[in-house]
Amino acid sequence: MINSNTAPLGMAVTPHHLASESALAVLRAGGNAIEAMVAAAASIAVVYPHMNGIGGDGFWLIVPPQGDPVAIDASGAAGSLASLDFYAGESRIPHRGPRAALTVAGTVGGWQAALDYSTELGGEQLPPSRLLADAIRYAADGIPVTASQEAATRSKYHELAEVEHFARTYLPQGEIPQAGQRFCQPRLADTLIALAEDGLDSFYRGPLARSMAADMATLGMPLTAQDLADYRPRRRVPLRLEHQKGEIFNLTPPTQGLVSLAILGLTDRLPLVGQPEGAVVHSLVEATKLAFGLRDRYITDPRHMTQDPQALLAAEHLDSLAKRIDPQQAAPWGAGKGPGDTVWMGVMDSSGLAVSFIQSIYHEFGSGVVLPQSGVLWQNRGASFSLDADHLLALAPGKQPFHTLNPAAARLYDGRTLVYGSMGGDGQPQTQAALFVRHVVQGLPLQQAISAPRWLLGRTWGESSDALKLEGRFSAETLDYLRRRGHEVELLPDFSEAVGHAGAIVRHTNGMLEGAFDPRSNGSAAGF
Repeated sequence: MINSNTAPLGMAVTPHHLASESALAVLRAGGNAIEAMVAAAASIAVVYPHMNGIGGDGFWLIVPPQGDPVAIDASGAAGSLASLDFYAGESRIPHRGPRAALTVAGTVGGWQAALDYSTELGGEQLPPSRLLADAIRYAADGIPVTASQEAATRSKYHELAEVEHFARTYLPQGEIPQAGQRFCQPRLADTLIALAEDGLDSFYRGPLARSMAADMATLGMPLTAQDLADYRPRRRVPLRLEHQKGEIFNLTPPTQGLVSLAILGLTDRLPLVGQPEGAVVHSLVEATKLAFGLRDRYITDPRHMTQDPQALLAAEHLDSLAKRIDPQQAAPWGAGKGPGDTVWMGVMDSSGLAVSFIQSIYHEFGSGVVLPQSGVLWQNRGASFSLDADHLLALAPGKQPFHTLNPAAARLYDGRTLVYGSMGGDGQPQTQAALFVRHVVQGLPLQQAISAPRWLLGRTWGESSDALKLEGRFSAETLDYLRRRGHEVELLPDFSEAVGHAGAIVRHTNGMLEGAFDPRSNGSAAGF
């Protein structure tokens, strides 16, 4: 794909076209970008169930027409029963099953926190019943299975088929759903109806919360009703990077927003314009290694941080780090954090309000645990904790886990506003860097910047290799350039989900909204 979509009054970009249309319908009904994003978030939790859901976490980056951007950390902490003793005898937290489902799900609380901020901005607000209407219908009446869902179910069948209650929902009649098949989630529909009628807060306090807590206890999850009741999302001040092209924003810890900004800050000090493709990829990959070093040394629950993350983005610190990049030789590095399934979505409305948002259950289908009464699939984000008491990411009750999630935005000095992001664990900051550099620094058209071949330093789904993986559409010259500089290069399919589902929206100085989506996804850029 080479052409993006432009519209005057509203734009939504998501990795599933039905979610884009849910957002667009709210914009057409007079809702703002925040309300439209809640509608999209609810719909995509139903139509892309292997990637995200209401049993996961979310992060918001909201850029108002005037004033400072606002971030919302809607991620949950480890349950009160999730102690090191709970995992005694294990070398690591399992990735599947009830013991993997150890953190509170923050997504729905984040929806409410964003709507609370929307109320502060003024104007008539749409009721939750309107915002969740599409999601309820899709869960009750069914959605067409995507090839992505079929592939994820097939590849993880051996891990999930025996997880209690998973098969009841995601393996109807005991079979892997085929692409195009109608897929219904009636228990989830009832849960969404309860949220619409009783309010989003009922996920944490009320009959729905009590039923979920009862299921958690029966299944042996280390979460309690009190853990749900105590949950509150947090409003944060975003991290900022001063770049030659503008001011770039991202999320604070426990996310790796620092990594995404550091890559762009480092490469802002390197020659990129007019360089061959291989040199640009080399520079970005080497900057990624240094940024991952910052992540692995410092990022954890913000209450346990020993370093101010904003200080790591100071000009003098980035100047010093950038000198360590050798244009002729790839540096050695350790290992990545691995893959993660996520959805990034963006919405802008005619008032100038812009939202960059991410919603995730971590691995495909999260923990695999489906609460039997509510049909809620629970995340396994807590698997990123360490069972080593001396580790930076050591597990403790009430502690937030490390997050790969990090939605991005920028106010460019030429007057444009940009929201952008991607799914993909280790790949998120790398894809963000590729998109920003190609479009903003090198001037490639927006859709082409997303459709162009990408790379991933680190592991993909089911892979143990931390090599530099590139889509097959890169030229032989680029591959040779990278190999000659010491990169261990592996090839991916031409349009591989391993490099993420990216998306972006640009507000131009004349008020026009330009959106682009990733052809690797089932998404769209929908405007009016």
